[in-house]
Amino acid sequence: MSVNPTPRSKRHPDWTGDIDLSANELFELFGDEYTRRVYETITEQPRSGRAVAEAADVSRATAYRRLNDLRDAGLVRTEMMICDDGHHKERFMSVPTSISISLGDGIGATVDVAD
Repeated sequence: MSVNPTPRSKRHPDWTGDIDLSANELFELFGDEYTRRVYETITEQPRSGRAVAEAADVSRATAYRRLNDLRDAGLVRTEMMICDDGHHKERFMSVPTSISISLGDGIGATVDVAD
């Protein structure tokens, strides 16, 4: 089986630099229980969409919807895996990040991508 990285994020195709998410966007994204479960699952190890759904105990449609949201936010990337039989599938993995939230003069958030 070979693995070919294929950038699919709309916001951060090269997965470098800071991710520009507002505090509201972060809270909206991770305020959803299913998104948190899906994200936790792929931070443990890279997985296919079907494996994410099984590990997070959600439907495949829910898993893919949340994975796409996380990918669009720049927090998840994918690699295309080409199997020996010629079939292909995506493998999802989390982008190494550091998320900081401040509650001083209003709510602020910073998401940094690790090198």
